[in-house]
Amino acid sequence: MSAMDDLLAFQRQTEALAQVMGRLSWDQETSMPEAAIGQRGEELAALEGVLHGRRVAPQVADWLETVTPEGEVEAAQIRLIRQRYDRTAKVPADLSAAIVRATALAHGQWAEARASEDVVAFLPVLAEILSLRQQEAAALSEGGDPYDALLQDYEPGMSGAALDEMFGALRPRLVALRAAVAESGYDPAPLTGHFSKPEQLALSEELAAVFGYDFTRGRIDEAVHPFSSGSGADVRITTRVDEAEPLGCFYSTIHEVGHASYEQNIAPDYGLSALGQGVSMGVHESQSRIYENQLARSRAFTGWLYGRMVDRFGTLSVQGEDAFHGAINRVQPGFIRTEADEVHYNLHILMRFDLERAMLSGDLAVSDVEAAWNDRFLADFGVAVDRPSNGMLQDVHWSAGLIGYFPTYSLGNVYAGCLHQALRGDLPDLDEALAKGDPSPALAWLRERLQRHGGLRPPRETIEHATGGTVSVEPLLDYLDAKFGAIYGI
Repeated sequence: MSAMDDLLAFQRQTEALAQVMGRLSWDQETSMPEAAIGQRGEELAALEGVLHGRRVAPQVADWLETVTPEGEVEAAQIRLIRQRYDRTAKVPADLSAAIVRATALAHGQWAEARASEDVVAFLPVLAEILSLRQQEAAALSEGGDPYDALLQDYEPGMSGAALDEMFGALRPRLVALRAAVAESGYDPAPLTGHFSKPEQLALSEELAAVFGYDFTRGRIDEAVHPFSSGSGADVRITTRVDEAEPLGCFYSTIHEVGHASYEQNIAPDYGLSALGQGVSMGVHESQSRIYENQLARSRAFTGWLYGRMVDRFGTLSVQGEDAFHGAINRVQPGFIRTEADEVHYNLHILMRFDLERAMLSGDLAVSDVEAAWNDRFLADFGVAVDRPSNGMLQDVHWSAGLIGYFPTYSLGNVYAGCLHQALRGDLPDLDEALAKGDPSPALAWLRERLQRHGGLRPPRETIEHATGGTVSVEPLLDYLDAKFGAIYGI
């Protein structure tokens, strides 16, 4: 065997072990016995130690020095393996294991604090995780910007300065659109009523299938915070159910199917390799957001969904397809990010981005996070936070140590705007299919242009290859202005 063959065979085993570790994390959030949390933390820390050792094994360094890649695919494999080697080598193995152990324990502590509205109980947990991530950032940054160092875990090649510039370009038009909506004098009636859990889950499964989710390689479970896990032949998703608010279940499912479809549609030849998963969280979010918003919240598709809702639940509180479309896209300054309308959603992310950068740098003490969150939320949304589960305890990310993850949501929205513009240019009759509950033309376009390539190209290049243009905030903002201008008559 050649050095390349040896390296890829070794990498295949490493990727397989990483998938096992991911499955343990999925189990922790869906079906693990409550008392198992301490042991699960040790199991995950042990696996992290094995993975850390494999990623910086001496033979990997030797292979990277001797291999000569042939073609684009092998060159991409080497690029990604080298990136992981260099990054892992900078972080002590005991620190990596400590982060995994602490975040495994923190998830249950966060969930308990959230359920009991107890910020004080969560603050020591957050302080410990922040300290560990600060140590990791210091090791990775080697004197550079610590936040930029952590960003590379989620969006390689991105920087805080570049995000600042992008978000600065988003904010003025988002704020102007929000103001225009508020001044329009129109407020679509919300969907109200009781929607049984079994019927919600049944329609949720139907929607997953409509959006191309392969149930032979996946499953849907319930979790406190919906997520997608896995790649290749085992890609699982979760949703959550509120019997008074079914849209959260349906659109959480479609969102996670966007993530899962990206993983399921990567070329099989890339399985259990460095190319065999989504290239970044920003690109991943572009898929979940375009499935959820540009496709599933479109007037054409919501017209079809209205009929399915009536079939399942009988007469609804909102009558007719237009009223239903308005209810689904109703603009309200709500507390919960995952339930936010498209106008307010990015404002949620911009707030979290600023807060976590301040925490990591030491400019914002953990003890002051709740007050800072509540002050910023009131300033940005005009509404006072009423309880912690609607404020700083609503998201799982900080308990999971995912500092640097939040901005990828807005980055994903920007990417989705670019993809949607290109997609509509190529598929001028798409609404005819969506009106029949058939998003398959758009799904096929995304699969061919983006999803099947996995990690072949860097994130920004992945989007630009798919669209044939450069990344810009303008397509997203133009889409939002047009959509909500039509709904609100502005």
